Amino acid sequence: MTDIEFAWTALGGDPALVPRVSAVERPGALEARLPVRQLARACVGACALAAAELGARRAGLAEVPGVRVDDGAVATAFRSEQSLHVDGRQPVVFAPLSRFWRTADGWVRTHANYPHHRARLLGALGLPRGASVADVAGRLAERPALEAEEAVYGAGGLAVALRTPAQWAGHPQAAEVAARPLVEHARPGSAHARVLPPLDPAAAPLLPAAGLRVLDLTRVLAGPVATRTLALLGADVLRVDAPQSPELPDLHADTGFGKRSATLDLAAGRDTFEELLASADVVVTGYRPGALDRFGLSPEALAERRPGLVVAQVSAWGAYGPWGGRRGFDSLVQVATGIAVTEGSDGEPGALPAQALDHGTGHLLAAAVLRAVTERSYDGRGRSVRLALARTARWLTDGIRSAPDTGAAYEGPDAWLTETDSRLGRLRHARPPVSFTGGPAGWTRPPVPWGSDAPTWTRSS
Repeated sequence: MTDIEFAWTALGGDPALVPRVSAVERPGALEARLPVRQLARACVGACALAAAELGARRAGLAEVPGVRVDDGAVATAFRSEQSLHVDGRQPVVFAPLSRFWRTADGWVRTHANYPHHRARLLGALGLPRGASVADVAGRLAERPALEAEEAVYGAGGLAVALRTPAQWAGHPQAAEVAARPLVEHARPGSAHARVLPPLDPAAAPLLPAAGLRVLDLTRVLAGPVATRTLALLGADVLRVDAPQSPELPDLHADTGFGKRSATLDLAAGRDTFEELLASADVVVTGYRPGALDRFGLSPEALAERRPGLVVAQVSAWGAYGPWGGRRGFDSLVQVATGIAVTEGSDGEPGALPAQALDHGTGHLLAAAVLRAVTERSYDGRGRSVRLALARTARWLTDGIRSAPDTGAAYEGPDAWLTETDSRLGRLRHARPPVSFTGGPAGWTRPPVPWGSDAPTWTRSS
């Protein structure tokens, strides 16, 4: 079974459609010890095939359009947050306290890009808010890695001790992850959803998700990548954030293409949210499992209030096991699962050439939504899909096997970058990697300033 066929089957797709996918291989793209290029190609290929399938279904086409996956486009898109320039300025992806640190017996990696995570990290270490990198290094050097991990997590921060692949394999969370499929599926309820109108088969471009209303309740990075992809395909994507929790500006710019952005207090603005939900087709969440349940946003509660809804969830560790309720990010999952050891050298940990767990899982999440909408068009029933970065990591480390590629070598991202004017400034950014015959070549609108839209649907969707 090929990697694309594995991903497509995990999504519930018909294996007979896999030959519709062709690939342009470019050795050197996303170069790593682990088969990152093959993972990325499979995730994007499966996503593009899901888009083509839905487009064919809605337009009444006799054949699903062909899909073309170019390693160059995929590699550039998987590093989109690193390729972005805003008025010539290249954003800093990781804050000073988001890094590896030596501990008394090994290494730990922290994530402190958000101000509240930085404050919790410093609090766990008994340091003042103005503490320096040297201050943090000194405190962590005195502690064993596992002790530091638990102390920071106990304070609501993010830190993960470096583990070897063997150490992760013996961890209870790894066993829980290994027992789950790459994509989890459920069908809550039996009520029927609204029927999306058919598409004009002669329309150019073909937008499979046109008219689809998507509530985007996600944070960096996998969830916003998924909803950015749905926006590319024509969906009306409304990202909703708490007014007191602004997104990091540059990451918002990178993942905001095609979307609108609104703020809403889910407690005080409950009536407004319920109005949005009453007309939504899809809700995508990217917070740690259970974090939004108190607002009535569990898949079961959402399906009860909005019959026929598609609910898509993504998390770092999965919604199960001893780490099911923990926060996490791509960089931390790499550290826990042994990837950082595999990619390291000279006794120091390393990293993948891109946040491939985020981007790969994000494209799989978008594919799962598209497939759920296709399936719903036959029986009218809602769907729930769930993915986890740690499960994608297991596929990378234990499922995909490296294979020699043929074709022209990857010579850098320039051929797959473009520039767009926006209210945020002049943006240099990656082109979308999802491509099928007749499909869109880019987004119809640039990103907007965070929270600059009203929390309402557009009239045309």
